[in-house]
Amino acid sequence: MEIERINSYDDKRFSKEVLFEHGAFLIDKNRPCSFKITGERSAKVLCDSYEGIRQVIEQFRFFTEHITTFYDAYGNIIAEYPPVALREMTVNDIQPSQFFVDSDKLKAISSFIKDPKDIIIPVLYDKRCGRYISLDGHTRLFFACNKGWEKVRVFESESDDYIYHFVDEARKRGIFSPKDITQLSHSEYVEKWDGYCDDFFARQEQQH
Repeated sequence: MEIERINSYDDKRFSKEVLFEHGAFLIDKNRPCSFKITGERSAKVLCDSYEGIRQVIEQFRFFTEHITTFYDAYGNIIAEYPPVALREMTVNDIQPSQFFVDSDKLKAISSFIKDPKDIIIPVLYDKRCGRYISLDGHTRLFFACNKGWEKVRVFESESDDYIYHFVDEARKRGIFSPKDITQLSHSEYVEKWDGYCDDFFARQEQQH
């Protein structure tokens, strides 16, 4: 089974709501599968067939590990995972591992984030600097700073060692909290952030 996550905000096969929440997936290139978050721990899955759906759910949960209960179109549970512990954390205490945010994505999340409790991000404790680092959700953290929200909710997760390189590079660039991240246009973001990541992982691949 081939699974592709749709990262654009303009795909007529999916609703804008699903696209804005990054819940759009394609199975084997032509079967749309939508995830609609319905609560802090739940989501509804809309697909023409639920055969092999756990593989798609695992892909979705790579980005949203705190979502642990999944329902079909009729409200039946099709997958359930152990609950993930959530707790509050002060935004300025979180060390980013990213340098930029995309203006288009910032606009998209503003359509469904209405309260600090809507922001839930994965973090990892970095013993080297004695701080928690954000593994994802940098746009949401930046949004929280713009709103003047002091706290968001987090859950502890894991990452490969490359994340420490990104953290070190962020700190070299003077990024010590989400408010230090730079907002870019979509085209600039693709050039500067996606380009940086592509170059980094290409170098890693050559070394191995």
